Amino acid sequence: MGAPDAGASPRQAVDGFFAGRPLAGDIFAALAAGLAGLDGAATRVQKSQIGFVRTHPFAAAWAPARYLGRPGAPLVLSVFLRRRDASPRWKQVVEARPGRFTHHLELYAPADVDAQVRAWLREAWQEAGGGT
Repeated sequence: MGAPDAGASPRQAVDGFFAGRPLAGDIFAALAAGLAGLDGAATRVQKSQIGFVRTHPFAAAWAPARYLGRPGAPLVLSVFLRRRDASPRWKQVVEARPGRFTHHLELYAPADVDAQVRAWLREAWQEAGGGT
């Protein structure tokens, strides 16, 4: 997979990222809907992931099948928090630097993007640029 087309619309870039992976695209659509109402949240399609940013990045989504070549979760959501969340739902939590934790969540269906996931996204969004 190459870099996203610089001339593509945001929707075209997202569609291209998930070409051939409709379930991952459906899960991403649920994530995007979960971000509705978070002022200043922007989506950035990159070569290996789709980032969610405000003043700073607060989450990213990627499709492991694009890179790992083996079955697994259709989509992984990485949420950047200033604390380690103890939920057993996380596949992995890494302290990327002191006081900054990256939480990795495997998503298998759009319904996995539930109230808890939306709350984590809201928390990360708040930390990425202030707000209420």
